[in-house]
Amino acid sequence: MPSSQVKIRRLGNDTPYQPTYLAMQQFTARRDPKTVDEIWLLQHPPTYTQGTNGRAEHLINPTDIPVINIDRGGQVTYHGPGQWVIYLLIDMRRLKIGVRALVSELEQSVIALLKKHHITSSARSDAPGVYVDGAKIAALGLKIKRGHCYHGLSLNVAMDLTPFQGINPCGYQGMEVTDMQQLGVDLDQETIGTQLIEIVIQQLGYQEMIILDNQLP
Repeated sequence: MPSSQVKIRRLGNDTPYQPTYLAMQQFTARRDPKTVDEIWLLQHPPTYTQGTNGRAEHLINPTDIPVINIDRGGQVTYHGPGQWVIYLLIDMRRLKIGVRALVSELEQSVIALLKKHHITSSARSDAPGVYVDGAKIAALGLKIKRGHCYHGLSLNVAMDLTPFQGINPCGYQGMEVTDMQQLGVDLDQETIGTQLIEIVIQQLGYQEMIILDNQLP
């Protein structure tokens, strides 16, 4: 199938992490050169995820929130209600994009979205993600396997930020975290999710969007 196509799955606001993670791995393992890329939009219940470089000391205040070890790069981060997560299941070779360029395109997508809502943000060369006045508002973590990508980015929209106090976010001690609500954006979360998907699709150069059902493949 042409690389201009992408399938979109909106998986809801309470999608458990573990089955989603397994579905990403299975999708990537069985895809072939004709498999159409997919982007999944969802929110997870409270979950800490620890990347392949994760160190136990970055989980500084353990709670009853589960910690799941996963195969993306990076350290520990938090997912929870009020945070949009986009998972990108894409063929990077077909899209003709490298890892650094993909990270940059995702960061620029978030920066463009925030600009629409009059928030000035920026990326950092030393720490992937998007920041507003030094506080992290979006995190990125990818896994590349035989030219195929999965995992993706998370954007804090309107959430309880307290669980971030239990970790060193992405391995950075004392890093502040913020969300769009704290920065004065009072907009329906579904609208924010739709805007984010549309910008990511445009940024990556897809021309045709195919809407799927709200089930994992």
